Amino acid sequence: MDGTVRAWVDGWVVSRGASPPVVEPWGYTVDVGTARAVTRHVLGAVNNGVEERTVRKVADAVTGAGVWLKVFDDPATVGGWLGERWSVGPEPGYLMSVPLTAAQAPAAPAGYRVRTWTRGGVTRVMLAAADGSWAARGQIAPTGRTAVVDQVETSPAHRRRGLGAFVMRTLAREAFTQGAERGVLAGTPEGRALYESLGWHVEAPLTSATFMGTAVDGT
Repeated sequence: MDGTVRAWVDGWVVSRGASPPVVEPWGYTVDVGTARAVTRHVLGAVNNGVEERTVRKVADAVTGAGVWLKVFDDPATVGGWLGERWSVGPEPGYLMSVPLTAAQAPAAPAGYRVRTWTRGGVTRVMLAAADGSWAARGQIAPTGRTAVVDQVETSPAHRRRGLGAFVMRTLAREAFTQGAERGVLAGTPEGRALYESLGWHVEAPLTSATFMGTAVDGT
């Protein structure tokens, strides 16, 4: 199985407080434990290594609503392998990585208050505007030599001011000081441009699908 996928799974479960991953012949099962996301099945192959028969086998075994499937291939391909009870995101996410290096602390954006803290193995960065309202945030979970960036967000009212780049640089620096050598994340189409501008590169596209439930009385 792909090492970047394993690194992402290991860091994601720390970041979200999910269950330790169960290793399967085809990848990993992670229990999340929320109504919207009960369990995640993450296939361990990427790109040309993803097999239709494997995706179908894992998907066909799912019977409960709120189970997610993560496949590192394009939704236009993977969507055709899943049944009608699966809801597939139309745009791909992206599995991305970057080498982490020593760097100076980035200058805090003028007019914003910055807070950085670490708890439970997760380092978080938050920016608040001058009036105290939320402006941007992100977090990173180092797990040895790799660290997973997660939940990077910027308020719509504060976009295009460099806040996302500040959060990413701060998180990368914090992880490096904790011994991580490589950053990994699963990014959205909107976030890809920011990450690539900071040196991250795409390892594989990512399909996210959720099972909507089994048909009842023929409906």
